[in-house]
Amino acid sequence: MEAKEIAKLAQIASVLEVSGWPKPGNVHRTRNYDDMVFQDFAISAVVIGDTMEAVASQAKEIDDLSEAELGRYIFQAVDETNRWIETNTNLGIMMMCIPIAAAASISNGFDEIQENVGRLMDATTVEDAVSLYDAINVADAGGMGDQDEFDVMSEKAKDELRANNQTMFDVLEISSGWDRLANELTNKMPVCFKIGYPCYSSFWKTSDDVDVINKATVLTFMTILSQIPDTLISRKYGDEVAEDVSQKASDILEFKDDDSFLEKLLEFDDYLYENKLNPGTTADLTAASIFLSYLADNF
Repeated sequence: MEAKEIAKLAQIASVLEVSGWPKPGNVHRTRNYDDMVFQDFAISAVVIGDTMEAVASQAKEIDDLSEAELGRYIFQAVDETNRWIETNTNLGIMMMCIPIAAAASISNGFDEIQENVGRLMDATTVEDAVSLYDAINVADAGGMGDQDEFDVMSEKAKDELRANNQTMFDVLEISSGWDRLANELTNKMPVCFKIGYPCYSSFWKTSDDVDVINKATVLTFMTILSQIPDTLISRKYGDEVAEDVSQKASDILEFKDDDSFLEKLLEFDDYLYENKLNPGTTADLTAASIFLSYLADNF
């Protein structure tokens, strides 16, 4: 697949994820937050295009996968977004979608992408880790380096990475116990490939509803949340709260074919918003799952 097409599909996925309505607990078409609004995410989806095309182009040209420079492109995407948006809108999405874009570029068919994501992550370097730390700091995001020896906010962090020869894979593996995105990236993205992508594609391809894309987005988000407790909520409020949110999502999904489903989604959205429970990790997984669905459809 050509790099330009891969980039466009990544942009489409990012737009569709934030447009999902009502996607409980997150910014969407009718829900803004104090520090970020719907338009922030729409702008972010546009400005990542050049970076997505660049990483896909580079992956296709190299013989050694360690030269893919995934970390540099994650930083480049976040830094470009930071030029236009004051808050962190897409660090997690870029962490997921940049390896997918590179993998798609070197794959002869969709069925090769998951394995190639694993190969690319295994081949990441210390400089990829350094660039990831830079991206996290630009985005002002926490949670990827809570252990003292790998504290991303430490002034000596990059020197420590180089001294300890810690690659991006190594850093993410340390975080994988408490951060779902890190877990995905060090395990060939099982949630996106086995839960999110099948859910989105199945509904998208079988429903004749005029609003099928929006409903596929919301169902994918809710399905992931119902099965995988959101680690952003876990880090802020504890595992028990995150598990309770997942159970509530599971209970609501029982009514997905009922006329009351929309009303229940809106009530759940209000509940999460009022209690400051933001399933942001689930949103990132949803965007990556949509990206995979469009890649599968266009290979």
